[in-house]
Amino acid sequence: MIASEGSEPPENVRRRLRELPAVDRFAEALRQRHGNTGLSPTEATAVARAILVEYRRELLTDRAGEADLFARAQDKLVQRLRRVLNGTGVIVHTNLGRAPLADTAVQAVTAAARGYLNLEIDLTSGARRTRDAHVSEILCELTGADDALVVNNGAGAVLLAVAALGGPNRSIAVSRGQLVEIGGGFRIPDVIAQAGARLIEVGTTNRTRIEDYGIALQEGADLALRVHTSNFRMLGFVTEVDIETLCGLGVPVIDDIGSGAFAEDLAQLADEPPIRRSVEAGAAVVCFSGDKLIGGPQAGIMVGSARAIGACRRHPLLRALRVGRLPLAALMATLALYRDPARAMREIPVLAMLNADASTLHQRAERLAERTSGEILHGVSRVGGGALPAFDLAGPVVALDARADPAPLAATLRAGDPPLLARIARDRVVIDPRTLLDGEIDLAADVAGKALSDQGV
Repeated sequence: MIASEGSEPPENVRRRLRELPAVDRFAEALRQRHGNTGLSPTEATAVARAILVEYRRELLTDRAGEADLFARAQDKLVQRLRRVLNGTGVIVHTNLGRAPLADTAVQAVTAAARGYLNLEIDLTSGARRTRDAHVSEILCELTGADDALVVNNGAGAVLLAVAALGGPNRSIAVSRGQLVEIGGGFRIPDVIAQAGARLIEVGTTNRTRIEDYGIALQEGADLALRVHTSNFRMLGFVTEVDIETLCGLGVPVIDDIGSGAFAEDLAQLADEPPIRRSVEAGAAVVCFSGDKLIGGPQAGIMVGSARAIGACRRHPLLRALRVGRLPLAALMATLALYRDPARAMREIPVLAMLNADASTLHQRAERLAERTSGEILHGVSRVGGGALPAFDLAGPVVALDARADPAPLAATLRAGDPPLLARIARDRVVIDPRTLLDGEIDLAADVAGKALSDQGV
């Protein structure tokens, strides 16, 4: 029964309200449970008050649930962003923060976070300068571009490029087969509309020829946008225009290549459009993400001609899309690793997972199976993050005890400390060692062992 405004709550509700502890008593009890360390009196009081206010509201609206106030307080005290173990086999897992950073990138973030830094100042002259100046030089070195710019994510890079080179009273030609929607409802036609430009659709869904772009130019197209269909593939009767031919039209070309790939010698990335190829073809702006196959932090990277990148740098949108100092520090450290391709392959986790050899994966699987009494099966890992959707990475996986109900067991693993995310296949919970970082196998085994015990297996 819900108490109406101004009315007295029922007696059973009033009784439960009276039974609630005072804020100061509850706060002191919280501190005692924490051994009076790591939780100050002020913090304990704030959490205690929030929990009691929340529970009183539930009682008065007849929505009172679990009354374990200490458990609720503990949940509030736990950091919301937590380290998790990725046993899903999806390397670039968007829900888990995409690419784990290399150790050098982690160290760079820590150093940048500790104090002040020369983010927008030239230490020689004392004059102000743009923050992207720190990273543009190495991006030009790695790609051969004239200039480079970094924004906060890949979608932001495309939006800025379209707005700066397109914009009101200009028209952009896009193949119908590339009018895609990526994660979060980011649709290419909407991006063009947001910039105030006119979209000219070119070709058909499955076949677009250079002649189709020629017709678009006759209709007033000022530039062309090429979009890599990162998260799906069209097979069969398909024709598309390569970047060299498209750039030969004589109008500026924005090339959104999605994930991007610096590790051009890695066989697993053979189907990803190389960044340097688009630059050499003459694309005005090449856009790609920093936190996918590059293996760095969330960032939108733009490389290309000095004129086009300059237009992007001068556009008012850049202020809203600019990258923060911590991702900038992580990106610089990640890019520096690519100066030595062999080192990049070893130290950038995404590349190391893609290129993990069979013997290493089997050793991990055997250790995990031994520690959990699991069964080694043949499995398939995925690149994830919208990259290489049709590419399978074969390798061993460890299936936990078949007697365990898979859905509750998977939920118990997610509730572990740290949480372990696995996948369900063939009605069993499966842990993929490919996406467990070095040193995480034993930790994953401990979490899985406790979860199996909690499930009575």
